[in-house]
Parts: sequence; structure tokens; C-alpha cells
Amino acid sequence: MARRPPGKTVKLPSKDEVRRFVREAGGRVGKREISREFGLTVEHRADLRDLLKSLEGEGAVAPAGHRRFATPGRLPDAMVVVVTGTDPDGDALARPVEWQGDGPPPIVMMAPEAKGHPALAPGERVLARLRPIGHGRDEGRYEGRTLKRLTDAPGRVVGVFHAGPREGRITPTDRRSKAEWRVPPGEENGAEEGEVVLATPIPATGFGLKPARVMERLGRMGDAKSVSLVVIATHDIPTIFPEAALAAAKKARAVTIRGRTDLRDLPLVTIDGADARDFDDAVFAEQVPGGHRLVVAIADVAHYVRPDTPLDREAWKRGNSCYFPDRVVPMLPEELSNGWCSLRPKEDRGVLFVEMRIDEAGHKLSHSFGRGLMRSAARLTYEEVQEAHDAETETPLPLKALYAAFRALLGARTDRGTLDLDLPERKVVLGEDGRVAAIAPRPRLDSHRLIEEFMVLANVCAAEELERLHRPCMYRIHAPPSDEKLDNLRTFLRQFDISLPPGNQLHPRDLDHVLKKVSGEAHAHMVNEVVLRSQMQAAYAPDNIGHFGLALARYAHFTSPIRRYADLLVHRALIAGLKLGVGGLEAAEIARYPDTAEHITATERRAALAERDAIDRYLAAFMADKVGEVFPARISGVQRFGLFVTLLASGASGLVPVSSLPDDFWIHDEATQSLSGRRTRIVFHLAQQVQARLAEASPVTGGLVFHIVQGSTKATDPGAQPPVGRPQPFKPGSRRGRK
Repeated sequence: MARRPPGKTVKLPSKDEVRRFVREAGGRVGKREISREFGLTVEHRADLRDLLKSLEGEGAVAPAGHRRFATPGRLPDAMVVVVTGTDPDGDALARPVEWQGDGPPPIVMMAPEAKGHPALAPGERVLARLRPIGHGRDEGRYEGRTLKRLTDAPGRVVGVFHAGPREGRITPTDRRSKAEWRVPPGEENGAEEGEVVLATPIPATGFGLKPARVMERLGRMGDAKSVSLVVIATHDIPTIFPEAALAAAKKARAVTIRGRTDLRDLPLVTIDGADARDFDDAVFAEQVPGGHRLVVAIADVAHYVRPDTPLDREAWKRGNSCYFPDRVVPMLPEELSNGWCSLRPKEDRGVLFVEMRIDEAGHKLSHSFGRGLMRSAARLTYEEVQEAHDAETETPLPLKALYAAFRALLGARTDRGTLDLDLPERKVVLGEDGRVAAIAPRPRLDSHRLIEEFMVLANVCAAEELERLHRPCMYRIHAPPSDEKLDNLRTFLRQFDISLPPGNQLHPRDLDHVLKKVSGEAHAHMVNEVVLRSQMQAAYAPDNIGHFGLALARYAHFTSPIRRYADLLVHRALIAGLKLGVGGLEAAEIARYPDTAEHITATERRAALAERDAIDRYLAAFMADKVGEVFPARISGVQRFGLFVTLLASGASGLVPVSSLPDDFWIHDEATQSLSGRRTRIVFHLAQQVQARLAEASPVTGGLVFHIVQGSTKATDPGAQPPVGRPQPFKPGSRRGRK
């Protein structure tokens, strides 16, 4: 910290001054540089820390290493990047590992590796020297040169093997990889024509396709199991537990009542999906004078998974479970996830529980945590619970009391003013052969919302309790929309004569008010989509900035330690803070909280991408025999290079290339989410209904290509005016269009 000159009073700089300094610095800056610039002293340290935390929460500055910050969207001269695919020449494409800016991360075009070294393949991480190379529509692109490979294992290539007269070829299953890999003689590992294989690059010299060695055969493309296996391999999701972890899980035994509260006479029930195999949360409610008593009991995973053991290290590595239409890749071995940590009916199970009291308006009056032993009274499904409630069926279980408490909590949620987006979800239903049998809408029942409200309240209590105990907490944070996203949202809403409060002090109820205002209107779906895209991604962090979407000052995940490592950390912190016995949080874990937060946020996003990828591939296989057919669709994305459409019936999504649109000079306006033709005056905008003809379907990559049926009155609006703002033209057939 700088020393203050005698007799001079120094004030803390404003947010705008700090934001401007970080932006103009051009690289990463820390507290020392900021203090020197503004003449701050030791007495300003705490205030400066709070100021930077506030700017980070607003998205005005981005973390850039240990206690360093940078302007969001600008990459430093050197940083760690991860390879995501290849260009048509076979050279690697990458993205920054840490990206805090708005929108998708910049593309890094990696220079070819030195002779004698294997080519970079998807999944590899390297420390790269970066140089901006983008101009015009390519602005934001960088050239990267490898300074050091950071991945212990070589990169992975997942693709379909094709035998050739001299050597084989591998066509990548990842649509981001535009080049094939060649398989020299002797490197096939027995692979046969049409098999999905896992390969690794091998050293080579010269130009042309890069060579690879087949390491594993995953089955034939189109087999029932191949889709999930391809996705799991593509995203490098661990599937095999170490022997030490499996051995520890097999040694697990039932917990005893010693040191625990006996909850076995309390009619706790689990409520899950019909296809659920593990049950890690149970609920109970009853009406009491002045309100309701609620109990949420969660499987005591911390009893079995102790810090720095083989089970713990593998759970940390995985970060979370991954769910696919035909399988689950669990965070814990089956002996725990489906056994001792699953709250099976009529069986004793160890739990951490929270007892909560709320008033008739749903506001929390008190809470207390404990470690207990429970016996589930019943394993119920969402549909069963909803049906019993709707029919007013009398049951020995406290369903009426559960719904009474739920209605109170729902009232408190409304008073709090949360963001409730109305976006339909669809579920892939597989037949016995593993192929898509149907695409069914995912129901949104009150029974789903009941469990969500109980879990949200329990999560809030966990965060509050750890703060009361002055114990470290792994928060679930959700930052408010950035200034740039808010500006774009305001511009978009202006066309519907809808305004938002000025400034950046937006509350979730302001956005929810917008959604309610357009409910039932033709453009309601479009507004919901744009509001969703204006949101920041939720994350895990040891420092609290609140949860914007839920309108909560503090929030932590407590309710699913079977499938989320963050919840396990919260359990351990509560055990240690409340002195509830063994399995508490240790000092070594606390020290690595920042690294753990970054890691489990990354594994969560990896799982989300993989799950979407699997559904895309199943849908592409389902649509493969429907090429040429026309479907009602809705525009779900607008980019300079074309449109994304989602079919109304199945939810399948694909690209409409701008080259397939009428020959015109197309102008992309990000603020209004539209693509307009300067000559034809045709305008396509987000959520617009169109008729889309399926042109291509590739089960190998999961890609679908559509063409808009011309002449559809829903697809075009000849009288529409091109959008105002900062247009970005794109003309099919031009040099820019072909690049």
C-alpha cells in the first residue's frame, strides 16, 4: 500500500474511476497497482477489498489470477487455454479456461505445434502467448502460441473410424472439430469400419491431416449405448472409480443412533421422479400455532466420505453427478449413492436435518440443525403426490400439511420478488432399444415446486447458520446482469413499450413484472428468452455476493450431497461448527476453498454441456429419417452467421445458415435480436414462428441444419424496417460470407 503524504487526505476512488483505471491498464492489475494509482494507504485496505468485490459482483471487473483483476472481455498477453476443436486445416481452436466476460468466450486460433510434437487435441490445456488478430466481424479472436503444455495426459479425439486402403481416418463426433485425423498403419488397435473410437494424437512432421492412435473402441455409432459414451468421452467425464474408492464404499455400514437425534417416528417422506434411483432428501410438515413446522432431512454423506480419503478425492475430481437419458455417471460409487446414502423407505439412514418454523405468511421464524437417524415412511413420486392432493385423498402421510406449508412459502417468495421464467422443458423418452421413442413435455407440477421451496429454505438456513457460527461457507452465488446486458435488454424491451428502472439497481421483481406483463401475449416466449439471456451464470464461491435470481442475500447448497460436492462441503462446515461429531471440515479444505469453488463450478458447467449434447445427439438420430420434411418452429437464436430454430413439437434445435436465406445484405442487430435484409426488408427475430424444412441431420455430431420455407407469412415481414442500433452486415456469397 502507498504511504499518504503528510497533511493530505486521500479518499477512496469511485467505482467508475477504478473501472476506468483497470480498463486503461490493458492487462491484469492488483490492489497494489490500484493503491499506488490513487494514493491509498493501509487504512483503505478493507474498503478497497469491498469495492473490488462489489465491482466483481456487477461484472465490471473480472478475476484474473490471484488477487488480480482485468476488464471483462479482454484477454491478457498470456493465459491458460483449453483446446475445444480444430479448423478445416486441422489446427487447434481453443478458448480461455477462465472467462468472466459477457457472451461466449473469444476464439483462440492456435499456431501449429513444433515438428516432432503431437498436435493439440480437444481437452488439452496449454499456457499460451496471445495476440489479438480479429478485425471487423472477427473482432475478439486471438492467435495463440504454446508456451507450455499443462495437461499430463495427451489430448483425446473421439470419432467414427473409417478403414482405408492405406490408412484409416477418424471423423470427429464433436461438431467443433472441422478436420479428420489420419490413423497410420498399425495404430488402429483393431478398430473396424463405423466404430466409435477414442484416439490420441501422435508426433508427426510435415503438413496435412494430423496422425492419431486408436486407444479404445466405444461401440458402433447407432448402438443404444453409443450416444452417452460418445458424450462422456468427448467431455472427458470420469466414469471409472479407483479401486481404493470402491473398496472404501464396499466397507460402508449403517450408522447407529449414538450421538444422533432419533427421527424414526417422524413420518418423513421422499418425493422424486418416477425414474429416480437415489433419494437424498426427505420432508415433513405440520401446522403449529402461528404457522408451520418443517423438517428437511438430507443423507449424511459426510459420515462416509471423510476429507482427503480416496472417496473424497474422487468426489472432488468429479464435482457432481451427470445425468443422461439412459444412464447416470455418479459422483459417488453405487454402494453409497444408491445404498447407504439413499433414504430408502422403511430402512434406517443417517441424516443431517434442519427444523424450521415459518409463520402463516411463509416468513422464517427460526431454524436449528442436527445430526439424526431417520426411517423414510414412503418413497413417493411427484405424480403420486400431486394426484393425491388434487383428488383430496386421505392418506396417513402429512400431504395436506406439506401443501399448506408450500402455499405459505410461495406467498413469501412472491413478496420477496423472485425471477420466475416461463420456458418449457422437454424430456427424451427412450425405448428398450435405447433409441428415442418420444419427446415428451416435462411436467411442471405443484409437487415439484413444493420440494423446490422446501429445499430453498433449507439452503438459506445453512448459509445463515454458517455465518452465525463464523464458519467458511461455499456459497451459491448469482450476480445481477452486467451493465452491457441491461442496456441490451432495455433496448429490446423498448420495442414493446416496456421500460426498466433506471441505473443498475435492478431487482428480480422488476424483471418478473415484465414477464407477467407480457404473459399471454404473442411475444411472451421471446421476452422470456431474452430475459434469460440477460442473466449471468450462477457459480460457487467462498465470498458471498447474494443470489440475484432468487432475491436472496445469502444462499448455499445443502440438500444434495450425493450428487454435488458443494453440498458435502456445507455439511462438513455445519458438522464442525456445531460440533456434531466426525467428518467435519478441516483446515486444509478451507485453504483450498477458492480453487475448489472454481473447480466445481467448471465441472457443473461441463455436466450441463454434456447433458445438452447427449439430448442433441439423440434428437439428431430421431430426426435422421425425416430430412425434407417441414416443421413448425420458433427462432431460438439470432447470430451474424444465421438463425437457430427449435421445433415446436419435439424441441429439436438446429442451424439455419445465413447462406440459405434469400440473397441479400443481412444486418444483425444484437440489441433487438434480429436479422434483417436491407433489400428484401425481411426481418427474422428471436421467438418468431417459422416453417422450417430439415436439410441435414447428423447423428455423429448431433447437428441439424434447417432452411426457412420461403413465402410463409410467419417467417417474413416485408413491411418491417431494419433494426436501429449498431448493425453488423453479412452478405451470403461475399468474401466475408465465405470466410
